[in-house]
Amino acid sequence: MALLKSGWLWRQSSVLKRWKLNWCDLWIDGSFMFYKTESRRDFETRVNLKPTCVNVKSGLECAGVCPPETHPRENLLVVHVRDGSVLTLCANSEDEALAWKLTILEAKRNPVYTYNPCDDTYQTVPINSHNAVYIMPGEGTQHVWVHRDTYDNNFGEQIALGLLAGMAAGAAMRSLLWMPFWFC
Repeated sequence: MALLKSGWLWRQSSVLKRWKLNWCDLWIDGSFMFYKTESRRDFETRVNLKPTCVNVKSGLECAGVCPPETHPRENLLVVHVRDGSVLTLCANSEDEALAWKLTILEAKRNPVYTYNPCDDTYQTVPINSHNAVYIMPGEGTQHVWVHRDTYDNNFGEQIALGLLAGMAAGAAMRSLLWMPFWFC
């Protein structure tokens, strides 16, 4: 998978509105990854921009947002997500904020293609594909990127659904156990 842009960004927490410094990676498939350190070992969060990003604003377009103490308002970057939440970021300079905005818009807009050498065709890769091979033709060479999603995004949903099903089955079993006493 191709890395479009990486670097340090200040990110505002959604609940307490505190600013913290994160290493950020923006990948060609729209994955916006946040890490605690530049070594990329301490993963914090991931936002998939292709299906969820609605709008991106930078600089003075970001009304109602206060930047960190040492940064001017021109360094702000606000990403509006489809569910109504907002990802508030701050770069180290106005040029860097504009570069991040343009890169995010590029990652959101451009499709990712896979090449089939058997019939010499390119096909678009679905947004949430896993273990896909991305191939982009270059200047006489071909670059291959393999994307492997190492975690499951809906693990919590599966646990909640299992707990709900267990509670429903338990309630049904409890009522069936008392049924012989109703006819006495």
